[in-house]
Amino acid sequence: MVTANSVDPREVEYYTRFADLWWDKTGPFWPLHRLNEVRVPFILAEIRANLRLDPGVERPLDGVRILDIGCGGGILSESMAALGASVTGIDVVEKNIAVARLHAESSGLDIRFLEVTAEALAASGEQYDVVLNMEVVEHVADVEGFMRACCALVRPGGMMFVATINRTLAAMLIAIIGAEHVLRWMPKGTHRWDWFQKPGEIARMLQAGGLAIRRMTGVGVNPLTKTLFLTRLDRVNYMLSALKGDP
Repeated sequence: MVTANSVDPREVEYYTRFADLWWDKTGPFWPLHRLNEVRVPFILAEIRANLRLDPGVERPLDGVRILDIGCGGGILSESMAALGASVTGIDVVEKNIAVARLHAESSGLDIRFLEVTAEALAASGEQYDVVLNMEVVEHVADVEGFMRACCALVRPGGMMFVATINRTLAAMLIAIIGAEHVLRWMPKGTHRWDWFQKPGEIARMLQAGGLAIRRMTGVGVNPLTKTLFLTRLDRVNYMLSALKGDP
């Protein structure tokens, strides 16, 4: 198992246990499949606006180098690759990488998947046009160190996207008690409230790494239809784009 201060063995064990279910859209990862329906358009629009891409081409992300941190089974990585991006997906769970590679191959997508930490990749000097840090922060033990590495992986003029859960009473009631214990949308223990990060905390860590938030939005869920949507309210889930300044 790859290690870093940000890697919690309990998180690795949890995701190893459920790794075979990444592509089951009715299984424990169904929220990520539904979230993909709103996060992909958000990401694409922000990349187009900031990297000045041609909006009229069939593969709008052609030539864009994207890093998907905590890629899991490759759900978001595949969406980005299908839009033409050159994608590298990384994860600390060996089984996740195996699942991601197999599924991408069966989908006819050329994606580079690596079992490595963000810290180790940053230490190697790698940098990308876009770094996707989506639904990962709330599972990280050393957030400060992890975010430093993530910021270092963004090239000057590049972008980072962060999606996570706010540390509020509403988040405890909805994301943990409601989703895990009452509705049983996901296994108990998926989230820990004290690991959630407030938007201001993420903004401070981004700023320390040379990035400034460009756009932030809340993400809501309709409990009846299990559909997700963008909203001005960020008391539970939120998502943002950030731009790194030129040297």
